[in-house]
Amino acid sequence: MATVTASAPRILPDGLLRHRAARKLLLLALAAAVLVPLADARWAGGSWPHALTVDLSGPLTSAGDWIVDNRDSHPLFLYFFGHLSNAVVVSVRAVYLVLLGAGWAGVTVAGTLLAGRVAGVRLALGTAAAFLACGLLGMWVPAMQTLALMTVAVLVSVAVGALLGLGAGLSDRLDRALRPVLDTMQVLPAFAYLLPVVLVFGIGVPAAVLATVVYAAPPMARLTALGLRGADKEVLEAVESLGATARQRLLTARLPLARKELLLGVNQTIMMALSMAVIASVIGAGGLGDRVYQALASVDVGAALAAGIPIVLLAVVLDRVTGAAGEAAGSGTTTHRRARRPYAAAAVAAVVAVAVAGRLAGRLDWPDAWTLDIAGPVDRAVDWMTAHLYSGVPVVGGTADWAARFTAWVLDPVRGGLQWLPWWAVLLLVAAPAWLAGTWRTALTAVLAMAATGVLGVWKPSLDTLSQVLAAVAVTLVLGVATGVAAARSARFDRLLRPVLDVLQTLPQFVYLIPVVALFGVGRAPAVAAAVVYALPAVVRITAQGLRQVDPAALESARSLGATPGQQLRQVQLPLARRSLLLAVNQGVVLVLAVVIIGGLVGGGALGYEVVFGLAQGDLATGLVAGAAIVCLGLVLDRVTQPVERHEKGGA
Repeated sequence: MATVTASAPRILPDGLLRHRAARKLLLLALAAAVLVPLADARWAGGSWPHALTVDLSGPLTSAGDWIVDNRDSHPLFLYFFGHLSNAVVVSVRAVYLVLLGAGWAGVTVAGTLLAGRVAGVRLALGTAAAFLACGLLGMWVPAMQTLALMTVAVLVSVAVGALLGLGAGLSDRLDRALRPVLDTMQVLPAFAYLLPVVLVFGIGVPAAVLATVVYAAPPMARLTALGLRGADKEVLEAVESLGATARQRLLTARLPLARKELLLGVNQTIMMALSMAVIASVIGAGGLGDRVYQALASVDVGAALAAGIPIVLLAVVLDRVTGAAGEAAGSGTTTHRRARRPYAAAAVAAVVAVAVAGRLAGRLDWPDAWTLDIAGPVDRAVDWMTAHLYSGVPVVGGTADWAARFTAWVLDPVRGGLQWLPWWAVLLLVAAPAWLAGTWRTALTAVLAMAATGVLGVWKPSLDTLSQVLAAVAVTLVLGVATGVAAARSARFDRLLRPVLDVLQTLPQFVYLIPVVALFGVGRAPAVAAAVVYALPAVVRITAQGLRQVDPAALESARSLGATPGQQLRQVQLPLARRSLLLAVNQGVVLVLAVVIIGGLVGGGALGYEVVFGLAQGDLATGLVAGAAIVCLGLVLDRVTQPVERHEKGGA
């Protein structure tokens, strides 16, 4: 009895210290007790110290001037970048002329026949309807410009991504080297890719295509490497035992076994290329994105919607057709190549016949008499909403009132609180969750990335962007987790919700700005609303999937003990789905940041506005510094949320 009494006081501390999180919390508390008084005595102010700021405007302006002055004379531009730019322009122009030469009827028939062969009659009819809608809305020529740019960008992205994935799939060393690069590239918002290519290639189609390639190639590289590394070991051993060379094993075994992943990579590359091609209208891509951009700049919701609908339709069609091709490849139902040749020959003959008939009839261009003007009715509807729904609605208030209250009650306090905190306190708040979730290297990366925004001289705009991201993530998680729980517990609700989520996940980021501008006007609140809607589908899907995958035996055990449905959710499902919930948080943060940055186009301010200002005014120094700060902020948010998932997977 005396022995038990003597050892009792040591049991609780020893038990707590066995947990890694408890040890880290103890060390953080000790570090804070020592560092906070010292930092407060030395740096009591909230703003970033001017002495720790590096002014890059001079060097960046000089570098930009040197590039502009030497574009027509330096060998690097004459014999490399110049040829690359010319090749892009010639390729896009060639595809565009082919599309125009085929005429609206030829392009529609070609797309319909291709979709019918790959995905069936229903998607073939949907493809025909999508192309016809582009013409009816008066957007045929912009749609062909976007399609031409996308075609070249997707082909190059698939080629580059497949080569990188091939190397990573066959070489462990290259895989380890590429993994952090691809991780970082997939975290960065699309806007971060625009300034570097503009600096080298200037405003125009080459910069837009190359920015799209850089943005869209990583998914292809990842999925190619995944498919090659996940090939059936027994099949590979059987092929090797037959004396096949490494090249033969690759062509006859690895690549065929990875066909499903390769087609999924093509699908993801196409969707990301469409999203980036629309955003690249800011740097002269033209097409549908340029129509949306110009309409949003003048707050012309009708014109923006007229260009946005074809973007949505093209996105849905491309996603469904390529997704159906991937599913067919995975199920092994694809037809043999020889059986496909007669259909391909007949389809080519049909397209050529339709194109020739259109040329002879003088009907290559979409007839002006067949267009519908929806901009006028939409603008009148927006005017009615402005007069009746923006403010003064009894009880609930109007949309403008909601935006103003959200800004005053949420966005302003969060931004004010972050900017009031001393800079070293912000760094400590970044370091703590990053270290608790991962390792000291993770925390160091997050702290250095956050500190870099201060060194670059954009501390306050970065905190402004961070405040919008935090507010949007909070709303997204509340709505997303609640909706995901409902979808996981109700099969009927899940069936009703699935097509909505499918459509929302295919839309380019730019499109989400149109309805929020119509409802809320311009400002930070609309930018946050667009970010919430964009990130919501991913959070809902991941949450619902995680809850469905909970061990049925654990739920049955809870029911046998008399647990209510609410207790089962709180005490069994949510704890066991912790890994999926953490992944939902990470994906929500990354997706929200992407649209908050684009929100600079509709009054979101902060870093997004500085990038837009730099692009619009030709102030590359301002734009590049803001772009670098966006990269740093993306790294901070990813490292603070993603390492938890890595830690769980590693089991460390």
